[in-house]
Amino acid sequence: MAGAFGLKGCQKIRGPQIRNLLATKDFILFDCDGVIWNGEKAITGAVAVVNSLIRRGKNVVFVTNNSTRPRENYVHKFCRLGFTDVMLEQIFSSSYCSALYLRDVVKVCGQVFVIGCDGLRRELQEAGIPCVEETDEPNATIFDCALAPDVKAVLVGHDDKMTFLKLAKASCYLRDPDCLFLATDTDPWHPLSSGRILPGSGSLTAALEVASGRKATVIGKPCRFMFECISSQFSGVDPAQCLMIGDRLQTDMLFGSNCGLDTVLTLTGVSQMEEAQEYSNSELTSDRSLVPDYVVDTIADFLLAFDELEEQSN
Repeated sequence: MAGAFGLKGCQKIRGPQIRNLLATKDFILFDCDGVIWNGEKAITGAVAVVNSLIRRGKNVVFVTNNSTRPRENYVHKFCRLGFTDVMLEQIFSSSYCSALYLRDVVKVCGQVFVIGCDGLRRELQEAGIPCVEETDEPNATIFDCALAPDVKAVLVGHDDKMTFLKLAKASCYLRDPDCLFLATDTDPWHPLSSGRILPGSGSLTAALEVASGRKATVIGKPCRFMFECISSQFSGVDPAQCLMIGDRLQTDMLFGSNCGLDTVLTLTGVSQMEEAQEYSNSELTSDRSLVPDYVVDTIADFLLAFDELEEQSN
């Protein structure tokens, strides 16, 4: 695709360039963590940017690999942080898309064994998908625990209560070649405010892939299915008129590349300019998919474009 104004490939853009870029886009896709907020604090300027885009008639959607909470909880968080115009149908999480995949694509007939938090189970249950209930005694082991009948899929998401028993059970279920193996996402880790990191769904999925000798089908970014969910629920979604804004090269920028979307990297999250430039200078063809088309320091840089639009209209 041609750039909106002749600049593409890890280029920093400011007010006039952002304004011109937005003029060519109908759908704006945002990652959440590191772009819209960090923890329980909105990124400075993010509220004004999102609310302004919505009020200017842009189709704004949020695509997050965070599978720990149902969409209703995301609506509450958006509202709590000041994003008063965000509606439920604008939110596409890896847990919600996993439920759609199981219900509408593979039409699973049987129980799903879930490695994940309650938010992931809630999304499945709201879609009418039965989940295996955990009823083991505290000291149960794989040698004496019960295995549920009729398990047709194993779904792995973020699980802060992951146990060896869960891993062992999932490995047993996956010995059945007809049992589906799904992962909400492949995020390896997540940053914490203390400077420490939290292992992500990808690390749990990798352990199960080794134990089972199978590869998981990934639902969330950077795979295409999340964009297919958006396309199925909104009319007139044209990749050429979509913009993906994220903070992680291996997830958000690759997702945009896989779906044919222009991409913007914000520097308020995981990936930084130096890493993006390393991929840009790489001779490996696969690395080019990780290079953002455009870069901004923060989502607040979009406010300059709005200011110029208002000046022109006055």
